[in-house]
Amino acid sequence: MQLKDLVLRPNLIFMKHLKIVIISLVLILISANANAQQSSYVSQNKEMAETLSKEFGIPISIILAVAIVESGSGTSKASKTLNNHFGIVGKNTVNSSKYRSFSSVQESYRAFCELLSRKKYYSKLKGNNNHQEWIKAIASAGYSTQPQEWMRRISLVANKLKL
Repeated sequence: MQLKDLVLRPNLIFMKHLKIVIISLVLILISANANAQQSSYVSQNKEMAETLSKEFGIPISIILAVAIVESGSGTSKASKTLNNHFGIVGKNTVNSSKYRSFSSVQESYRAFCELLSRKKYYSKLKGNNNHQEWIKAIASAGYSTQPQEWMRRISLVANKLKL
């Protein structure tokens, strides 16, 4: 081994570790930002979700978790331009997307609860606060085109919210 190799080798090792540290810090910052967005979104919509939860017997954790996942905590194009926080498909008066447009966020939340209340599983689950049973029933009824991934993401958010 030459002297040059002995000098360069520690620098290469240092650079690899530095890259790992930088990537880790970026991921931590991204995660912190996502958590802050979710917290802000919950604060903005919690009262409305609580009211609908009481009215429809759907757990608040389900209402908010689905809204967070489907709307990216209110940052998705559909939530911003269509007030659609649940990925509901239907008539749209704003653009040519397949997603339904709503006049307000509140109208979107109510439409989601009304949609669930028309499903066969609703009468069995109404008033049940076990969000895992709700998630499984909603996914089994075809709410998502990727039910396993959807269930994983909704469960993750619902567990994190601890509502």
